[in-house]
Amino acid sequence: MALGAIGEAWFGYREQRVHLTELLRSESRSAADRIQSFTDGIRDQLGWLVQFPWTDGQDEQHKLDAQRLLRQVPAISSVSLFDGAGVQHAMVSRLAINRVGEDTNSPSDPVVDKLRTGASKVWYGPVRYQRGSEPHMTIAVSGNRDATGFAVADVNLKLIWDVVTAIKIGETGEAFVVDDTGRLVAHPDISLVLRGDATAEAFNRLRRDIVRSSDSATETKDIEGRPVVALAAEIPSLKWTVIVQQPAAEAFAPIRASLWRSLLLVAIGTLLAIVLAYWLAGRMSGPIRLLEDGAQRVGAGQFDHRVTISTGDEIERLATRFNEMARELGLSKEKSDRINRLKRFLAPQIAELVESAGDDTVLEGQRREVVAVFVDLRDFTSFSNRNEPEVVMGLLDEYHTAVGTIIVRHGATLTNFAGDGLMLLINAPVRCPDPALAALNLAIEMRSAVQGLAAGWRKRSYGIGLGIGLAMGPATVGRIGYEGQFAYTAIGNAVNLAARLCSAAIDGQILVDQAIAAAVDGRLPLQALGAIAIKGYDQQVPVFAVAPDAAAIATIGSRGSASTR
Repeated sequence: MALGAIGEAWFGYREQRVHLTELLRSESRSAADRIQSFTDGIRDQLGWLVQFPWTDGQDEQHKLDAQRLLRQVPAISSVSLFDGAGVQHAMVSRLAINRVGEDTNSPSDPVVDKLRTGASKVWYGPVRYQRGSEPHMTIAVSGNRDATGFAVADVNLKLIWDVVTAIKIGETGEAFVVDDTGRLVAHPDISLVLRGDATAEAFNRLRRDIVRSSDSATETKDIEGRPVVALAAEIPSLKWTVIVQQPAAEAFAPIRASLWRSLLLVAIGTLLAIVLAYWLAGRMSGPIRLLEDGAQRVGAGQFDHRVTISTGDEIERLATRFNEMARELGLSKEKSDRINRLKRFLAPQIAELVESAGDDTVLEGQRREVVAVFVDLRDFTSFSNRNEPEVVMGLLDEYHTAVGTIIVRHGATLTNFAGDGLMLLINAPVRCPDPALAALNLAIEMRSAVQGLAAGWRKRSYGIGLGIGLAMGPATVGRIGYEGQFAYTAIGNAVNLAARLCSAAIDGQILVDQAIAAAVDGRLPLQALGAIAIKGYDQQVPVFAVAPDAAAIATIGSRGSASTR
């Protein structure tokens, strides 16, 4: 708004300057034209008196012509007629006695001498004042030929004074006329004119300042040092200058008024803006505090907290989005809590499967091809008998931390967790594209991790090792237990066989059944141990062992070149 007021003031100032220039130019040019027409008319009338050659016996006729001129041109006070030699033959006046003939013969007038010696046919004399107030000047005209003579007229310039005093620019603007020396010719204040050369220097300075500005209004100072806006128009034949001026304060009063109006509007607009801002701040501060308090409550876990705002605007919509966010966070927290509670009793995969399904029907019994993996520490019983419970718990923490990370990384399902013994399922409840190879990779990585721990245990005289057994086959998987306490497990021959192979494995040995060996099909080096007797089985069972130096395969499903031995 302030910039708008400044712009309006600037453009208003420019427009006012243009308007002043047009007004002052019009008045000054009009005055100059009227003065020029006035003197040109007298010059032309005088020219008629010297159209014919001067001859003897024509004095009376010339007198009649001069009297006729005085009747036609009231501004002419007197006319003197001279022959071609510069001798005066007639003088007709409104104030003095007329003279004509040889009695008027007198030496040549200085004005006539100037016309005779000069190139111009017209001469304009300086302004003078008669009886202390009336301005007069001399206008002399010579004929086209030397024999026609000269006419010299004394002219009353009161008409010029009437012209300049009639010009009004605004309330106090005025016009005046100066000659080429700065001397006043006409001014509304006659006292300034009568002072003559006393004011010439000041008016001459003013005239020069205005003339330098070309044809546009000029901001300068008058002879009394007051700021004015002025413009001049020259009268070339007389070497006079008509100056029209108006006090700057008056000339730009509309601009100041407009600027004050703009400033007033800016002040009113600013006040309204402050009041509106205060009102809006008061209207918004309450809802903002409610939202801030709500954010703190939700951040503290109160996801059931809701913000009630009824403003009907963007803040109300923001509160609605806030409540929706709090509800979503609450639902997400509830889901996370349910999964965490399930993970306390179920494997992570089973817990997430139950949560994503929305109920626990996915845990109902179903038949599935699975790989059962049993892991057990060797000589753990004797170790626990010889050491304090705190030592045993410390070793189990190391063991469970190491194998637990591997179990999670391979996506196996931990179904049984009893001291040093673990039971894992591959391909249940989450399906796996190649369960046999995935189970072997899991077992190899677990063996490597526990062997690293066993090296430290041996330094503390803990003779503990690790045995792993794997078997693959169809089994019924699902939950078992009673209300309030369930477990997810698998029942089938593969589970029993894997448990027996784990029991039969010595330290560092991974034993697998024939189904896994066939499924791997040479992608891992296996050593055939032949058919061995397994407790609970009527016939001997073919058993294979993973080579001691076998490493876990990163890409499940890749085919190797090693053959089953």
